[in-house]
Amino acid sequence: MIFLELFYNFFIIGLFTIGGGYAMLPLIQAKVVTEHAWITDSMFTDIVAISQMTPGPIGINSATYIGYSVIKAAGYNDFLCVCGSFTTTIAVVLPSFLIVLYLCRIYERFSQSTVFTGFMSGLRPAVAGLIGAAAILMISSDNFPDWRSWIIFAVAFVTAMWTRLNPILLLILAGAAGYFIY
Repeated sequence: MIFLELFYNFFIIGLFTIGGGYAMLPLIQAKVVTEHAWITDSMFTDIVAISQMTPGPIGINSATYIGYSVIKAAGYNDFLCVCGSFTTTIAVVLPSFLIVLYLCRIYERFSQSTVFTGFMSGLRPAVAGLIGAAAILMISSDNFPDWRSWIIFAVAFVTAMWTRLNPILLLILAGAAGYFIY
């Protein structure tokens, strides 16, 4: 029964969360700490800290760890704890997967429609504008504290625009430059 409750609650969290993993955290806390009291506030804080340190989206990492912890606290063995992790992870990801699958089918069905292609063409500048707005927010004085950061950015930008240097290598080189400069 606990597995069904976990699946249902994390499916609802995955279905109604817009904005990524950090937007999930208040919903997860409300469900698992406040509503069901499956874990404590301090345990939730620890889970969030661990989820930030591990690779992957924080919302999914938190769901995975909470699934394990809730089943462990219920007194089940390690195999069932892993099944709890699997249950919460699948439940939180499944709504997004189903929505994207549905949107892909819509795209496939209407991709030749002139109305649909016009709509998609209109979305491109809006998306570019949103990305640009995020970039402007990221280059505020809090994130680029001094002229050395601007130089690293400019060199990386020029290198990316006029060479075929691998982007991962460029990031590593920019990180190394920042390490040695600071």
